[in-house]
Amino acid sequence: MKIIIGNRAYSSWSMRGWLAVKQTGEEFEELVVPMFDEDWEKRREGDEFAPSLGKVPILWDGDCVVWDSLAIVEFLADRFGKELYWPDDETACGMARSMAAEMHSSFANLRRELPMNVRKTFPFKPLPEGVRGEIERILTLWAQARARFGGGGDFLFGRWCAVDMMYAPVVTRFITYSVPLPPFAELYMKAVLSHPHVGEWIDKAQDEPWVIEHYEQEPA
Repeated sequence: MKIIIGNRAYSSWSMRGWLAVKQTGEEFEELVVPMFDEDWEKRREGDEFAPSLGKVPILWDGDCVVWDSLAIVEFLADRFGKELYWPDDETACGMARSMAAEMHSSFANLRRELPMNVRKTFPFKPLPEGVRGEIERILTLWAQARARFGGGGDFLFGRWCAVDMMYAPVVTRFITYSVPLPPFAELYMKAVLSHPHVGEWIDKAQDEPWVIEHYEQEPA
């Protein structure tokens, strides 16, 4: 397997796809493509990027190609076992899939106003109403999952699974922008940041030489 990703410091979708591949326990090749540098458009025109129209992450497994983080999760669940990615209980699995899909399709204000940067920490500043509403929604989802299905471990559904991978970049955003959160959320985030795969991603991001100035600016 080979996964092509963008900068670890900034690319939340790449983080999700990479965490999914890491979950297999198999060896894989990874290629980091610096986003938005002078060669970005040229690289995106290459054959390896053609199926996704230049978007990252993109996973090659032999001649099989899969792009989009959630599609990569589902492909790997079929290939290596659903139990690696989703709760065993059908009711829990239904909620986990719904939460992952909502993360995939929603929270546009959060993405725009609080871009991912795992190398920075900014002092908290008041958030726009749209961002506050989306954070409240995320916290509600986390609280419901933890209350209903989280008793067997530290993660949303007890054990580490795909929905934690989907929300891991949100955890890093809350840290980066010093968002005040209730104690249960802080405990959950501590568990996510302590996961070895998340720690490896963040550690590798520190050594990247590339900087995108837009993502380095303190929020207004």
